[in-house]
Amino acid sequence: MESYFSVAMLGVILPLTVLLYQLVPPRVRPYVLLAASCVFYASVSGVLIAFVLLSAVSIWLVGLALSSLDRQQAAARAAAADSDARRAVKRRYRRYRRGAVTVGVAVNIGLLAVLRYLPHFVPAGGVLDISGIGVPMGISFYSLQAVSYVVDVYRGGVQAERNPLRLALFLSFFPQVMEGPISRYGQVGTSLSAGRPITVDGLWSGSVRIMWGLVKKMVVADRVNVLVKTVFSDHAAYDGGVIALAATLYTLQLYCDFSGTMDFAVGAGRIFGVTMPENFRQPFASRTAAEFWQRWHISLGAWFRDYVFYPVSLSAPVKRVTGAARRVLGNRVGPLAASGIALGCVWLGNGIWHGAGSQYLLFGLYYFVLIWLGGFAGLAGDAICGRMGVSRSGAAWRAWQRVRTLAVVVVGELIFRASSAGDALAMLGRLVGGFTFASAVDGTVLGLGMDAADFALVAVAILVLAAVGRARESGVHPLARLCPAPYAGRAAVVMTLFLVAIVFGAYGENYQPVDPMYAQF
Repeated sequence: MESYFSVAMLGVILPLTVLLYQLVPPRVRPYVLLAASCVFYASVSGVLIAFVLLSAVSIWLVGLALSSLDRQQAAARAAAADSDARRAVKRRYRRYRRGAVTVGVAVNIGLLAVLRYLPHFVPAGGVLDISGIGVPMGISFYSLQAVSYVVDVYRGGVQAERNPLRLALFLSFFPQVMEGPISRYGQVGTSLSAGRPITVDGLWSGSVRIMWGLVKKMVVADRVNVLVKTVFSDHAAYDGGVIALAATLYTLQLYCDFSGTMDFAVGAGRIFGVTMPENFRQPFASRTAAEFWQRWHISLGAWFRDYVFYPVSLSAPVKRVTGAARRVLGNRVGPLAASGIALGCVWLGNGIWHGAGSQYLLFGLYYFVLIWLGGFAGLAGDAICGRMGVSRSGAAWRAWQRVRTLAVVVVGELIFRASSAGDALAMLGRLVGGFTFASAVDGTVLGLGMDAADFALVAVAILVLAAVGRARESGVHPLARLCPAPYAGRAAVVMTLFLVAIVFGAYGENYQPVDPMYAQF
């Protein structure tokens, strides 16, 4: 699989796109981005580019249909003789509009379900065998973007786009098509089509952000991959201490790989004058599991909030349950208890979105239970501490919350990385019942693909990342502060980050480049 940090991307595709984009007239620039996106997508997935184009055509047609129905409804209401006739018109066109948006959602979620999940349940060689088709790159991401567009048009949040090429660019924009972020048309549609000129500030700030992502991926994510892969592929051979180390390193690996790719997406967007939504916001500063998911993969969480949680919560059956729970349990506990229905739908969807394996369902169940019960625990803790006069805002308490949440996250990522739910439970069993530090002193750890120098390098890199994250949490953006420097200084920053990635990332026999981790989802 092609990486955003490959020689082809950083040395050919991105520079040529920047050059051509700047040379052509503004009205042509969006089509340069579309052409570059198609070239990149086709170079990775070949003919499977047909699916992203099919998705674009489907939402274009649904958007036009919804726009046409709105005009017809307005005309019919104006011609209605009385209020009863107007209400009848409204009911009729509500059915038509719901039918149109249902088709748009069904086509895109249907393609995702068939291509990603059906092969897991249909044996190869059967009548419905589609294993030879393959899974289009980024289909989980652009399918959700497609759904957000048709639902937003249905809700009136955005106007239907009449140019299908603009929707094709929205879905296939090459910096985000592989791993997101999952953007909305209202966020990026206008800027993608504006053809804004490339500025010096945008070029350098975008380049710095891209190089920062390269450092995270090569120095940390790729470096720890050998150990993580070794332990998770043969977990029964190791004690709980090694499993805890592997799970912790995998958590860091996933963060550095995924957020590094998001750095590329945001940085490349800046170069072309497009503000991509941020997908991470110092997630390891979180104090609860719920807060963690407000800071990690932010665009996915926001999608599930707006298109699953709220619609389920506001549906008539759930509102009746909420009312009944409020009467029985009170105004604070009742709504929290009833929210479990919508929250359960979110985490079931989150687990399924990541894959058809049982470990993903267990992963969703794990966070559903933690976040839902955490709401009750928070209410109980507030009441108990209030009666005892204990402050929950002190530095020690906040530190404890962050350590506790980090442990919760590491366990969650262990489940996520395991090959199945059974393997995850077996590893958790060894983590609890077979935890020792023996492997740390008998040389076992140093024989898993990382030597002492590798561990030292990763430790230093993590300290630097933590310092940058702490500064950003305080409102200071170190990378942004480097960009107002003179042009020579900016170039020096970019080159320094590039050299750090090459010198400290791709050295030694233990380094192995790894395909983008989230591109498989």
